[in-house]
Amino acid sequence: MPSQLPLFPLRIVLFPGALLPLHIFEPRYRRLLDDVAASDHRFGLLPPGEAGELPAPGAIGCVALIRAIQPLDAGRSNIVVGGGRRFVFLEPAPAATPYHQGLVDWIDDRPDVQLPTADDLARLRALGERYAQAIRAVREEVQEVELTSGPAELSFEIAALLDWDYEVRQRFLEVRSATERVARLLHALPGMLAAAEERALVHGRAKGNGHGSVS
Repeated sequence: MPSQLPLFPLRIVLFPGALLPLHIFEPRYRRLLDDVAASDHRFGLLPPGEAGELPAPGAIGCVALIRAIQPLDAGRSNIVVGGGRRFVFLEPAPAATPYHQGLVDWIDDRPDVQLPTADDLARLRALGERYAQAIRAVREEVQEVELTSGPAELSFEIAALLDWDYEVRQRFLEVRSATERVARLLHALPGMLAAAEERALVHGRAKGNGHGSVS
C-alpha cells in the first residue's frame, strides 16, 4: 500500500546507511524541517524534475532520517541525515504545505540467484578501507570509517565514499541487486583507489616540505 512522504527534490544522492550534511535555507524546506522534526524525523530525497520541482512518476529516491540539526541565523539550518529505505515516487499527494508531498512505494533488493562470494566481499571491503583511508588523509579527517560486512549494506557504504558524478550515483542507487552493486564496485574501485592514494601521497609530501612535487 502506498505511503505518503514529505519530499525534497534535490540533485544530491543519499544512499541507504550513509550520512549526508545538508544546508536548509529555502523557506518551504525550512517549514519541512520544522514539521518533520516535530514528527517522525524523516522525509524523502529524490531527483528533481523541471525547475527543481517533482520528477516524473517512477523516480527512485531514499528516505532521509534527521540525525542532527544546527540552527543558524535567518531561519537557516545545517542538518545531518542518514539514509533509510529506498522508494519509488508514484504521484504527488494533495497537501496544504508549501513543500511537496507524494505517494511512494517502498523498494528493496530483489533476490539474487547467486550471492557475492566471500572472497569478493573480502576484496571489496579491503579496497573500500584503503580508499577511505586515502580520502581521510587528503581531507585530514581523524575519524575512521567503519564498514559493515553484509553485501547490501557494504555496497552502499562504499559507494557513498566514492567521487562519482551525480548521474552515476543515481544509477547505482537504482540497482536492486547486491551482487550487481558489488561487481560494479570491484570493477571501478582499483582505478579510483590508485588515484586516491596518489593524491594522499602528494598531499602528505606537500605538508612535509611545502610543495606537492613527487620525486
